[in-house]
Amino acid sequence: MRAILICLFVASAFGGVFSATPEDPPAASNTGHNRLIVLTDIEADPDDTQSLIRLFLYANEIDLEGLVATTSIHQRNRTAPESIHHVIRQYAEVHDTLSRHAPGYPDADTLSAWVTTGQPVYGMAGIGEGRDTPGSDLIIAALEADDPRPLWVAAWGGPNTLAQALYTLRATRTPAEVARLTGKLRIYTISDQDDTGAWMRETFPDLFYIVSPGGYGAATWTGISHVVDGLDNTSISNDWLADNIQQGHGPFGAAYPDVAYGMEGDTPTFLNLVRNGLSDPEHPDWGGWGGRYEFYTPELSALDPDGFTGGVPVTEETRPIWTNAIDTLRPWLARPHGRAHGYGEENFTGYRATLWRWRDDIQNDFAARIDWTVSEYADANHPPIARLDHADRLTVHSGDTVALSALGSFDPDGDSLSYQWFHYREAGSFPDRIELWGADNLYARGFAAPEVGTAQTAHFILRVTDKGHPALSRYRRVIVTILPAARPRP
Repeated sequence: MRAILICLFVASAFGGVFSATPEDPPAASNTGHNRLIVLTDIEADPDDTQSLIRLFLYANEIDLEGLVATTSIHQRNRTAPESIHHVIRQYAEVHDTLSRHAPGYPDADTLSAWVTTGQPVYGMAGIGEGRDTPGSDLIIAALEADDPRPLWVAAWGGPNTLAQALYTLRATRTPAEVARLTGKLRIYTISDQDDTGAWMRETFPDLFYIVSPGGYGAATWTGISHVVDGLDNTSISNDWLADNIQQGHGPFGAAYPDVAYGMEGDTPTFLNLVRNGLSDPEHPDWGGWGGRYEFYTPELSALDPDGFTGGVPVTEETRPIWTNAIDTLRPWLARPHGRAHGYGEENFTGYRATLWRWRDDIQNDFAARIDWTVSEYADANHPPIARLDHADRLTVHSGDTVALSALGSFDPDGDSLSYQWFHYREAGSFPDRIELWGADNLYARGFAAPEVGTAQTAHFILRVTDKGHPALSRYRRVIVTILPAARPRP
């Protein structure tokens, strides 16, 4: 193997042994764009419209297959598909300009064809025989389509349209067929905004289900807009939204409504589906723009049961779900002199930190895409291409020294690039922080593989950021399996 691919130096007197497999082919979930159906209680809160505008800016990277107007605890007796169509009409005005920046944006007629509705009633009252809707029929048809990819369903409001689809499947299909079809489902609900979420999780215990049940104050998704004392919160401020999205950025930016209760609480449902090199949707515990989640049964006391839910009961969870995970974030900051970047002094720990660590990157990417709706290609910024000059899965032994390289990364606009390498401790099994030498270089001098008694994994993230305006970031993940030290040669 060429030395430039990877340099693993031997730290012991006897020499270390390593293996580096060729870069793995994409997982089955990443062979194409991710499929997505959105359930939205649009008009209950302006944040659904905000999230819809952002979603359409990424519609070239996500295969949208349904936009279903639903109810929720906050809008119990009506659905508003006409409001989805209103946003699509705004999108139609910028589609041609947007398409000059990246291929694959669906036209407005295609998006309009996916708009439908669920029952105009709340929660479990909409579930049962004869309660099928165009929305629940659409979900069933998508599951039965000849497509091996998982089907993501994002519930921005109440998920009773999905619950009805599951009810109908259970009533009309064999158990084996129900298991096969529901095995394709990937569900992310923004808390529980009606009383069908708990029913689905109990009735269909094998569903892949991401949720922060209980009070909204204990929800990962709130990290996208939560003001954090000690962090720079500029990019989620009303002034930032006015200057970078709403005003002077064409009709699509102008359609972005002011914040009423919280900015884009629904957006985390699809951010991990954006193919930015960071997340793998099949591994919520790896983390990404949409947050990080772990698979366990949360205690009722951890669900903020007395917090705000709009009136949805908080009940004991009956089985493991993908839910809140804890990260510790130490912000990576620009410096005015000397080394260009370095870590801040303060750590921030919690489930919201799984989103905070990416928040400025998320917002800058949004601002750039709004610029795409009004600018020619040469007048806008586009994300860099992050590349590794070695495999993204490595196996080493304790005591080996591992060097990492981003050689081959580039920017399509010719912008200068900055680099950050860091150990994402929470995403792997090795429990301690691994410090990297030269963490802000194209070539990280790497790290010494720590002593382990059994095989452990450690995740390392490459973040490549351009110096365009706004600055944009893309990523690569290197997963290192660390084995106990090799036996000395006789």
